[in-house]
Amino acid sequence: MTTRQTRILILVFTTCAALMFAGCGAMIKSAVRPVIEDLTTSIMKQRDLKLVRDGAPAYLLLIDGMIEGDPDDVYTLKAAARLYSAYTTAFVVGEDKERAKILSRKAKDYAFRAMSLENETFARLNDKPFDEYQAIMPTIDEDQIEELFLVVNTWATYIQVNRDNWDNIADIAKVEVLVKRMLELDDEYYYGAAHIAMGILQTIVPAALGGHPEEAKEHFKKAIEISDEKFLPAYVTYAEKYARIKFDRKLHDKLLKKVMDTPVDTVPELTLINAIAKKQAEGLLADADEYF
Repeated sequence: MTTRQTRILILVFTTCAALMFAGCGAMIKSAVRPVIEDLTTSIMKQRDLKLVRDGAPAYLLLIDGMIEGDPDDVYTLKAAARLYSAYTTAFVVGEDKERAKILSRKAKDYAFRAMSLENETFARLNDKPFDEYQAIMPTIDEDQIEELFLVVNTWATYIQVNRDNWDNIADIAKVEVLVKRMLELDDEYYYGAAHIAMGILQTIVPAALGGHPEEAKEHFKKAIEISDEKFLPAYVTYAEKYARIKFDRKLHDKLLKKVMDTPVDTVPELTLINAIAKKQAEGLLADADEYF
């Protein structure tokens, strides 16, 4: 973490402590929110993965503390869901299975809490059987698409890291109707993220058990098109979730080499995400001979 970021964190902790003692909740929000926004933006523009890996936990602890003090602040809940999900995907999944389960659950819980505060029907029905659960969909509108995206993203990740639990696999149908709603509202939101999510859902289980790899392929291709080929995770997911399943080495390597040849900072706000994708692409290429 840079000296400037360290000073900002110290300022945030000091400010929060002072205002908490004063009992001024509104002042805490107004003072800290701009710092959270600036830090989040700064993190997402970082290309140094080690810097983020080492520095992010302090930021996550800070957000946990803020939520503890104000558990119904949707803004902070969304920031926490977004960052816990990104950190887990980038640095924990594939390295520490049990920790990935814990952190992905935390990201999911924060996303669910944010959506529940914005949508009363979701709060009431999200844990109900599927027939009742479907009534949520018409109540989600364009104003809640950010919350919807976070629920979809964190829930899909949680299911992926808990594939050994069939109770969680059974939730795929619930996530899928959420993704369909997102596609209806705005399929281009966040570089076609809903298409990537749908592609992942279609390949979580093998085709023999109900997976649909060819449908997934079309969704991955659509996400690449929507992002104007700048959102590199779409290529990595396409390679890992489709090309590997189909044992298509030529497509696999072509997709991943595209990632390796593309600068991570083509879109500044995607620098960190694309740097993570490039790291994942390196790993997939490195063990391709063994896989294929």
